[in-house]
Amino acid sequence: MDATADELAGVVDLFGGLTRAELERALSEAAFRADGQSVDEAALETAIEDALESFALVRHEQTIDGERRSLLVAGPTAFPSVPDHAEDVPHILDVDRRRLDREALGETAREQFTDAVGAAEAAEDEDRIRHLIDVSYDVEAWAPVELAAERERLEAALE
Repeated sequence: MDATADELAGVVDLFGGLTRAELERALSEAAFRADGQSVDEAALETAIEDALESFALVRHEQTIDGERRSLLVAGPTAFPSVPDHAEDVPHILDVDRRRLDREALGETAREQFTDAVGAAEAAEDEDRIRHLIDVSYDVEAWAPVELAAERERLEAALE
């Protein structure tokens, strides 16, 4: 089973957020329900990394049951869609829906965005810079953050 960035976002959005292992388990359950398919580990890892790079997913640290965990959450560029056979995954997995602090999540997205800006500037990657300018507006609409300074940096890098 291959999942798009929006499908990954759709699965994590069913729960509010999932750890990497929980997401893999959820996708494995969905794949099995779809005619006994399985999840290709390498393809899943690539899909997750691509989704993080595009901001369809955001990696966010949150305390759950007294333990600090790294969650994948649906990000600002995602159009979450639940893949076929994944609708019942919340009933199969023993994971409660997670409530996320939007301000903390916004700060996480800001930090990840700022890191991406620095990397794009260092690489002098004009396509990535242009993409990040667009993403900046998505992040601002998605979370209570202001990215005008980062946008100015990106625009200056294009000059």
